Formats: sequence, C-alpha cells, structure tokens
Amino acid sequence: MQALSIAAAGMMAAADRLQASAQRVASAGAQAERAETLGDVDYVQERAGQISAATDFKANAAVIRTADEMTGALLNMKV
Repeated sequence: MQALSIAAAGMMAAADRLQASAQRVASAGAQAERAETLGDVDYVQERAGQISAATDFKANAAVIRTADEMTGALLNMKV
C-alpha cells in the first residue's frame, strides 16, 4: 500500500528532525560549558520543533496502524 510507504517516510523524516534538534541542543550545551555562554541556539524554538517532530511521528504511526487494520478487514472479507 502506498499509504504505508508514505507514513514510513514521514516517520523517518520526523525522527531525523528530532535527532538533528537534539544534536544542536547538546552541542550548544557543550559549547556553553566551555565558554560560559548560552550559545547560539534558541532553546524554545528547538523544543517546539521537537514537539512537532514527535507529533508528526505519532500521526504517521496512526496512519500505519489504520492501514494495517484496513488491510486486515479486507483480508477477512475475502476469506
């Protein structure tokens, strides 16, 4: 099903965005320890992006779950 591949790609994109944001925050934290500054990272924007990525991941997981249920229902009809 095309919905499964689209949802899987969406989950991968969301996971990549979350990982990139986490790396930026961790890198800024390490720089801040060395230089005793807050760094160049907007922590509020990063957290909002992390929440958005998590929500996108959950939505795509729901699409996969629904497509799986629909496939199961279709198979049950044919039997």
